[in-house]
Amino acid sequence: MTMKLNIATITLFLLLAIFGIAQSTIININKFGGKPNTDITQAFTSAWKVACVSTTPSKILIPRGTYRMNEIDVKGPCKAPIEVQVDGTIQAPADPNALHDAYQWVKFGYVDFLTISGKGTFDGQGARSWKENDCGTNKNCKRRSMNFGFNFIKHSIIRDITSKDSKNFHVNVLGCTNVTFDGFIVSAPGNSINTDGIHLGRSTDVKILNTNIATGDDCISIGDGSRQITIQNVNCGPGHGISVGSLGKYVNEESVEHLLVKNCTLTNTDNGIRIKTWPSAPGTSPITDMHVEDITMVNVLNPIIIDQEYCPWNQCSKQIPSKIKISKIVFKNIKGTSKSKEGVTLVCSRGVPCEGVQLIDVALTFNGAPTVAKCSNVRPIVSGKAPVCAA
Repeated sequence: MTMKLNIATITLFLLLAIFGIAQSTIININKFGGKPNTDITQAFTSAWKVACVSTTPSKILIPRGTYRMNEIDVKGPCKAPIEVQVDGTIQAPADPNALHDAYQWVKFGYVDFLTISGKGTFDGQGARSWKENDCGTNKNCKRRSMNFGFNFIKHSIIRDITSKDSKNFHVNVLGCTNVTFDGFIVSAPGNSINTDGIHLGRSTDVKILNTNIATGDDCISIGDGSRQITIQNVNCGPGHGISVGSLGKYVNEESVEHLLVKNCTLTNTDNGIRIKTWPSAPGTSPITDMHVEDITMVNVLNPIIIDQEYCPWNQCSKQIPSKIKISKIVFKNIKGTSKSKEGVTLVCSRGVPCEGVQLIDVALTFNGAPTVAKCSNVRPIVSGKAPVCAA
């Protein structure tokens, strides 16, 4: 998989350049009563309504300062591009019940040519919620709000802003096309349960570039229906690494294909690059054409792992193998240090064994010695300095 600009990406940048020739109309939220140390929920919503009906590009400006905001759900279609420039800090209520069970705190939907920019911070104030995110072991858990929901948006950029201390996932991307995260920052402590940095699902041509993610779960999680995904120049840690899945739990899932993970560094994470599927589950949609290149692992517990017996907290049986077919997976130029002797773990399905898995120049060490590979139901193609699966 090569890093070529596709037609959708070229179109996005050309249109943004064209619209940029005419100066955007500035819509300062203070015109609607949005001032520092106040609740700007209504002010932001009012500013969005004005911007959305404008026939020329608009910029909603949130100046420096600290603001409070409850849940918002703003939607298109809108008549012209909109930029939301956040230079201040916006705080969610610390009390999770104040968000009225909103699935996402800040939600954008059905918008084309959206830009979110600035050096500002969206602070979910999630510390009180993390202890409630134990849904794997507690059937009565409460699912609290994510910081962001981007739903069915197209040709859009989210750049330079920070998502801090979300109550749940930081970002959920659903049904989107040609969306770029560039210079995005996710900040949360390693003990913040179930706070995935960016989760993708049913989306095409999403790019995560030049991004720093520190959180308590997967830095990036790739759900079903994700296609043409590029993850490049990403720093991950603490967290659980970059994961495809888990997949297979539901019958109506879509395939995952054409993924590129390149030039990333994972530091003190539980996993590095992981693919996980459920056994004893109905899903059959395949995972194929994934290229992982030029990756640095720093003290990572499981640097490379395919786990088709993913069954956390004994929620399932491993008696029936996963039905997900994994193929055309390339790990190339992976270096660094592992916290375990088994730097490569490839546990594939005995029902549909992995095919076309390549290990090329995988040079990982454990306590100064090369790591080993653990493999089942797969015969990887090995070249260069890479561990050979034990017989």
